[in-house]
Amino acid sequence: MKVYVIGAGAAGMMAAINAAEKGHEVTIIEKNEKLGKKLFITGKGRCNITNDCDRETFFDNVISNKKFLYSSIAGLDPRATEDFFERLGLKLKIERGNRVFPISDHSSDVISTLKKEIDRLGIKVMLNSELTDIKIIEDRYILVLNNKKEIEAQRVILCTGGRSYPSTGSDGGADHFGELLSIKHTKLEPSLVPLTVREEYVKKLQGLTLKNVELTLKVKDKILYNSLGELLFTHFGLSGPLVLSASCHLKEDETNGAKIYIDLKPALDEKKLDERLLSDFSKYSNKQFRNALSDLFPASLIPLMIELSDIDPYKQVNLVTKKEREKLRKLIKSLEFTVTGNRGFDEAIITRGGISIKEIDPKTMRLKKYEGIYVAGEMIDVDAYTGGFNLQIAWSTGALAGRSI
Repeated sequence: MKVYVIGAGAAGMMAAINAAEKGHEVTIIEKNEKLGKKLFITGKGRCNITNDCDRETFFDNVISNKKFLYSSIAGLDPRATEDFFERLGLKLKIERGNRVFPISDHSSDVISTLKKEIDRLGIKVMLNSELTDIKIIEDRYILVLNNKKEIEAQRVILCTGGRSYPSTGSDGGADHFGELLSIKHTKLEPSLVPLTVREEYVKKLQGLTLKNVELTLKVKDKILYNSLGELLFTHFGLSGPLVLSASCHLKEDETNGAKIYIDLKPALDEKKLDERLLSDFSKYSNKQFRNALSDLFPASLIPLMIELSDIDPYKQVNLVTKKEREKLRKLIKSLEFTVTGNRGFDEAIITRGGISIKEIDPKTMRLKKYEGIYVAGEMIDVDAYTGGFNLQIAWSTGALAGRSI
């Protein structure tokens, strides 16, 4: 069969390879000037290929519609993905959090590995070509390109990605093709994205990284996310692994006004923290309050904690009252920020939303409405936490779509 894969990202290249392995005549249509343009920048240019975990752990890290992915992951799970790349000659390594990278630390090596396999299988590649329309005539599909050229296809696999990092050509294909094919598609929103906050004092903390803290995200007193980990203060607000993960649970229409609470000492309950404060104050009993906090906080955080505690920085620490100590203790356990928004698709790692899973057969990735059109990758309404899980979704759904033809 003549199979056309639309998009040469992770899902598209994997779909093309799997379809070609079944003997089909495969062509990739890519709007950019090269393959894997977005893949090139993933993992800060190192490409976090997948996560070296079992299937149960993988599904624990999927946020939206995890059951939809059961068949695709059964066909190509994280360990099988590692085997696939190593079989093609790409040497891999496993880092903190079981994140898998090419041993060279170059995403270009991942792309070149896929390119060699594409060439070996005789897959044709059409670069600088964008699909603008699909005309459906009985069981044939006429693909209309941006140069008005028309191509007849027997099968089509749509892998046009999301809307994050638009400079790589991601322009929300789920919206375009959802409307074009009259299929349901949910709103596209930035996800795994830094958050902006109302408090001006956050700028004083710019560049500070806090490790082993606990973040709680609330909307109208309802807890949406709670976890331990690492976060980063920026000139606009908050970023880092904890914040990016929290953003996955925050819909755009409820972002403004959401609250983030940071527990700076999650290992200590209120009683033990009070004992710790008393111990530190005793240790520095002859010093001023401003000089008695170096064991508790990073240097750049101390001025803010003094400011928010309303304790006179020049007060002898042995004169700090029980009431003042209580306020400081509550501040440590719940440093509060009010969310005003996020940094948008330009800084979002992934896109939330896309083609509704109700429109897709999860065992084949075929659109239920059409005999010969399949979808894969980020344009589907599935998403996961950071750590290689989203790329795994792309590999797995792409492979299933290609195999199913």
